[in-house]
Amino acid sequence: MEKIKQKDINRENLLNQGVSLLIQQGYHGTGLKEILDAVQIPKGSFYNYFGSKENFAAEVINHYISPYIAQLHGYLAQSEGDSIAALKRYLHEGIDELERTEFKGGCLLGNLTGEVGDTSDLCRVALQSALNCYRDVWELGLNRAQFEGSIRKDKTAREMADLWVNSWQGALLRMKIEQSTAPLKQCYQELLCDFFKA
Repeated sequence: MEKIKQKDINRENLLNQGVSLLIQQGYHGTGLKEILDAVQIPKGSFYNYFGSKENFAAEVINHYISPYIAQLHGYLAQSEGDSIAALKRYLHEGIDELERTEFKGGCLLGNLTGEVGDTSDLCRVALQSALNCYRDVWELGLNRAQFEGSIRKDKTAREMADLWVNSWQGALLRMKIEQSTAPLKQCYQELLCDFFKA
């Protein structure tokens, strides 16, 4: 029982370290030794957990997106009939955090899409799945907002959620090169407060 528990802890530590290093240094800039040294796990154990660096990256992608999806679901669950306010709260907190960390990292999904999205089928599928899950939560929120009357109804919630994710990912990339949250705030204002509005 204790061994299984320690194995789960080691796996979680590896995934957490993977998120941190892949955001900071990218897939190709991060070596296995660096990850293993950070969590003090022997190389052989790594392959028992993940099999390969590519498998590891695919699992890191899923590990990375899960808390964002849970957080957004949580905000929507507590929205009390104002889903658009829940989406805005989620974005405000995210933008504040990016300003606090001085725009470091951005979004792991966007970073890895540019780096390995067309060279690793395994990572491409994981990235697509993660973005689709994120899009689906946005679709849920926008669908509720349509029902509540705060979002336009001449476009489907899915169409608007896809547009949101596409635009937001682009804004995150621009944020990194401009060292400013201005692209995020523009995306927020132009879409959520204007184009999507009823």
